[in-house]
Amino acid sequence: MTDSITETKTIAPAPTPSRRLAREIALKVSYALEIRGCDIEEIFNDPLVSDGKPPPAYTVRLLSIIAEYREQLDELIGIKVKKWEFHRIAIIDRIILRMASAELLYFPDIPPKVSINEAIEIAKSFSTEKSGKFVNGILDAIFNDISNGRLVPNGGSGTDS
Repeated sequence: MTDSITETKTIAPAPTPSRRLAREIALKVSYALEIRGCDIEEIFNDPLVSDGKPPPAYTVRLLSIIAEYREQLDELIGIKVKKWEFHRIAIIDRIILRMASAELLYFPDIPPKVSINEAIEIAKSFSTEKSGKFVNGILDAIFNDISNGRLVPNGGSGTDS
């Protein structure tokens, strides 16, 4: 997969109609990137993913953070997944967990409960019947670590190693 998400400067973002829609677009783009491993501009020009309009600003912001911190996000999610290997998590669930974890850690303007609830609802809409509970469990564990100071938002780590 290319690191072209960080090259979104050439894509002029559109005003965000809603964060939910922006998250859903980010999910579709992330899924296409995961499956195809192609350039982000190619994805934004695909009529199956995009309506041809510039992506919402929040979508670009979220995708950029995910691209920049993907390894750390995946590692964090992997630690929280008990009795399961990270690569075996359904692709859609994995992407939703990355998106919400990025919001919890790198978007102080979004209340954590909003990020978690949005992720649960998106999982219910786009993934399996049990995905909402699965996503909730993982994100709740991450949020508890943030609340207890074991994980510091904005990429830091707490005093516990």
